[in-house]
Amino acid sequence: MKELLKQPEYEFVKSDPHLGKNVILLTLSGSHSYGTNIAGSDIDVRGITVESSSDLIGLTHYEQYQDAKTDTVIYTLRKGAQLMMNCNPNVIEMLGAREDQYLVLNEAGRLLRDSADLFLSRKAKHTFGSYATAQLRRLQNALARDHYPQPQKEAHILGSVQKQMAGIEERYMDFGLGRFDLYIDKSEREGFETEIFMDIVLNHYPIRDFKNIYSEMHNVVSDYEKISHRNKKKTEGALCKHAMHLIRLLITGTDVLRGNGIITYREKEHDLLMDIRNGVYSFDEIFAMVDHYEEEFKYAAYHSPLPEKPDFNKINDLVMEINRSYI
Repeated sequence: MKELLKQPEYEFVKSDPHLGKNVILLTLSGSHSYGTNIAGSDIDVRGITVESSSDLIGLTHYEQYQDAKTDTVIYTLRKGAQLMMNCNPNVIEMLGAREDQYLVLNEAGRLLRDSADLFLSRKAKHTFGSYATAQLRRLQNALARDHYPQPQKEAHILGSVQKQMAGIEERYMDFGLGRFDLYIDKSEREGFETEIFMDIVLNHYPIRDFKNIYSEMHNVVSDYEKISHRNKKKTEGALCKHAMHLIRLLITGTDVLRGNGIITYREKEHDLLMDIRNGVYSFDEIFAMVDHYEEEFKYAAYHSPLPEKPDFNKINDLVMEINRSYI
């Protein structure tokens, strides 16, 4: 892997004017960084580059470099730091890679990596939790689409909508004395044995809030029914890979919330994750694991020693220190 950048397809790392000596950190990403790669796994690369003087104090503007052919994304320090402050899993994991997985790590990169704890906060509850929820929904939707009879599919969609509804009153005006009931009943729609119905009783309710509530429910249903190249029938192997990443996200997020730092390479859970990926467990067993790790994640979030949000001033000072060294 250390020889990776010598391959012709990575020549852009040296030749692009925004990269070259401005790159302070470059690391393997994806399955290779988690330790869950298999023969033939794609090689993903992520990194951080310092902006040029013109980008920092002039009129030019630059945020990231992306090379689809090699699946490489390199963020500017400013953009990367902003994403890390929000505990974006795909970006903050760069700071928790193993030493031998860094392709570039100069003095400024080490300073950034060694300051990883500055970026950690309870925001991880929302970011890692949201990513895990999205992964779970994709897995459940794929199973429902490909393996369940229509009534079971409809019950699955109802469960997804109800989960979405659980947090709606936190974001919008509550229903007061009204009701918003969702349930399944016999359907007269062609091709449906059953379908989801709703009974709504609302008084003096803001139409904009109602529009947003309906939009969120509609998105859950349309995401399920959407037909695209990503939603074709998935192989069992692809579903097991989804399941593995779902549980990995929950475990990694739990570590962050417990104050254990960012542990990208999951050595302790390696065998479990690979068994999930290789189909050793049934999906019923996997969902039982998900319930267990979700409970641990929620407990860690509730009792987390981390601050509600990172210290902006300290991170700002760190970014300025690195930028000054390059200017």
